[in-house]
Amino acid sequence: MASIRLEGVTKVFHRAAPFSPARGVRTTYRDFQDRAFVERMAGQEDAHLTSGGPVHALDKLSLTIEDGETMAIVGPSGCGKSTLLRVVAGLEDPDEGTVYYDDRDMNGIAPKDRGIGMVFQNYALYPHMKGEGNLGFFFRVRKRTSEEMMERIRITSEIMGIGFDTLLSRKPGTLSGGQQQRVAIGRCIVRDPALFLFDEPLSNLDAKLRTATRIEIKRLLHKFHITAIYVTHDQTEAITLGDRIAVMRAGRMEQVGTYHELTEDPANSFVAGFLGLPPMNLLHGWSATNDGALTSQMGSIEVPEALRPSIGEGQSVSVGFRSNDACLLVEGDDAQPGWHIEAEVLNADPNFAQGHQLVNVQAGEVIFGVQAPLDKPFNTGWHVTVVIDEGSAYLFDGQTEARIREPQPESDETAS
Repeated sequence: MASIRLEGVTKVFHRAAPFSPARGVRTTYRDFQDRAFVERMAGQEDAHLTSGGPVHALDKLSLTIEDGETMAIVGPSGCGKSTLLRVVAGLEDPDEGTVYYDDRDMNGIAPKDRGIGMVFQNYALYPHMKGEGNLGFFFRVRKRTSEEMMERIRITSEIMGIGFDTLLSRKPGTLSGGQQQRVAIGRCIVRDPALFLFDEPLSNLDAKLRTATRIEIKRLLHKFHITAIYVTHDQTEAITLGDRIAVMRAGRMEQVGTYHELTEDPANSFVAGFLGLPPMNLLHGWSATNDGALTSQMGSIEVPEALRPSIGEGQSVSVGFRSNDACLLVEGDDAQPGWHIEAEVLNADPNFAQGHQLVNVQAGEVIFGVQAPLDKPFNTGWHVTVVIDEGSAYLFDGQTEARIREPQPESDETAS
């Protein structure tokens, strides 16, 4: 096991020619593997990209994964998650910065010497080999004895649980997606790695298999207590498997913490609007007045007293709140305290498992959802009043996206 530390890691890909879909993504960048990143860059309209400038897949990224910790990496497609994994594995060399295993600088250390086990989205099994051959390939290329190889395969088969031994005599083409992924995970475990790297391993599985395999991975990670980096776009996987979650955007690390920390104390509006089931509602386009209010096409609301010193007149502000921190009032309902916004009902999505419905409404040009009881009807076209609990709401700077917080009192040292 090992702790992993990235310090100021930058990975730049140089555009060889203007993007041309007809040529295929792999001919667009030199030495590039992350297809999602190339596709994201293809949609960019920045002048430096269209003129052939460099693209930062990782931009001065720093991150520490503790010994035995599972770090889940989430972010939009093409944000650099897979590139981060490849840099840690040694498949890509950083242009700047350093990757440490414990306190050992891994610059120049080949992937085969890093003691890693990697599980890919597409399984990456040798199709002409049976399951046993896939697990034993590591030992054959290193000229280990057959006795050692078979003993390690036997132990791994016991670790992987009931039914795994039946997969060893079958080729990948005869296995289901879930079975192939079990073999791929077993191939990593048989090597007794110091670090597990998972690159969206469940994306190709259906919902039932994804749940079962997620439980299997959680069991194995708990059993081995091994350092692991788990890249995923699925928040449920990140919440279930990650001890901590790192949120990435455009090659940068936005925030790192537990799921509770990220949802209860988001650093900026991107994290707030990305993470959460459902994610936070964000109402953009508010402007601060000189009398402690915010105004927009949706109306006017009062800024909490504690936050007023942190907001300047004319400042652009975004209002964030969770769907369960607001309620809907129709004509005849008793008035309730909070921020009031007039809106029109678009539709309602019932969630019978959790006993509520998500009512989607539109205020001005903004569409958002509010949680409501299942037994209260809301029909399309109804005019409602959205009441937001201001004590549970968040304010973000409209330009920088940073969270607007109460000003901190100066310490004695700072004052002196």
